Amino acid sequence: MVLRVQIISLLVSLGYGIFFYLMLELNSKFLYDSRILVRVIVSFLFALFHALLYFLILMKINYGYVHIYFFICVLSGYLICKVIYKRFVKRGKV
Repeated sequence: MVLRVQIISLLVSLGYGIFFYLMLELNSKFLYDSRILVRVIVSFLFALFHALLYFLILMKINYGYVHIYFFICVLSGYLICKVIYKRFVKRGKV
């Protein structure tokens, strides 16, 4: 894989981790008062949708090659957004 494509894939994976955290927070706010069956079904569909969406994005960028460091970037983006969200939004600074 060309270096340019790898860098783009890493940046997109980092951005997808941030996007995934924000969608997860939004999803948890909607499901907070729901019944258990609704929570299970929606959580399953949510995970399935995001796995397929991430794979489709990788298909467009690098023909669907999935490397472990892409998942590390997704996790890094998730954790970065989580720290920022907890530090600023939960304290009411933003």
